[in-house]
Amino acid sequence: MTTPTIKLNDGHEIPAIGFGTFQIPADGSTYKAVTEALKAGYRHIDTAVAYFNENEVGQAIANSDVAREDIWVTSKLWLQDFGYEPAKKAIDVSLKKLGMDYLDLYLIHQPYGDVPGAWRAMEEAQKAGKIRSIGVSNMTPKIWQKFVPSFTTMPAVNQVEWNPYTQQKALCGLLDPADVKVEAWAPLGQGNQSLLTDPVITALAKKYGKDVGQIILRFENQLGIIVFPKSVHAARIKSNLDIFDFTLTDDEMASLVALDKGQGMHDPDAPGVQDMLLKAFDVHADD
Repeated sequence: MTTPTIKLNDGHEIPAIGFGTFQIPADGSTYKAVTEALKAGYRHIDTAVAYFNENEVGQAIANSDVAREDIWVTSKLWLQDFGYEPAKKAIDVSLKKLGMDYLDLYLIHQPYGDVPGAWRAMEEAQKAGKIRSIGVSNMTPKIWQKFVPSFTTMPAVNQVEWNPYTQQKALCGLLDPADVKVEAWAPLGQGNQSLLTDPVITALAKKYGKDVGQIILRFENQLGIIVFPKSVHAARIKSNLDIFDFTLTDDEMASLVALDKGQGMHDPDAPGVQDMLLKAFDVHADD
């Protein structure tokens, strides 16, 4: 199966569905999961330096039967490396860990501190061919307006919490005119049982002979949201990709849009988030 792609504002084509590796440990589990994902047909892998599994992602890709140029690989810059010089070094470190000459997409992971300096380093790396597309993550409308108007290059994507209960409508209204695509982390709600048992979704699953995850992912895909569900189970890895043999009707899409609760698990605008995140991970622990 060829995964459909979405065209970014820089002209690159990103696979519409990918495989997420957040919270998959680097004890062989990431290598195994990414290997299974590539076998299942995924051609888009999402990692980050703060996931501490770039090495295993790179090894799985190198040892697969799929050519590197046929796989879209995303990684992300952590807060400790924001600023021009630290970001330049961090990009090279991620490439080394992944064993790659270039990244398809590189993101500002958490938008606090010297974001402009980090962004300049990313723009420079893009011009040098180390990164194909550059983007941001966890930017609310408030944070977007603080930083992006001063950027020389418009981000290609903003990776944020997005699922039927958290639809980020104000943010999407801001991004759409600039053709900035939304990537969804927690596209299935990270185990939110209310979402996974919602009667609107379960009824559609019954109608189409699909599981609730497939209904949710198809809804997001039809809205143009880029998704990368995560699983370490081979059957689930395969089923999450099996969403392109049915189409939700306009009325069904509207019923799912109506599920939006207007808030999510994470509020990037909340006081103290920057300090909390800085204390959460030390990406230099193994240096």
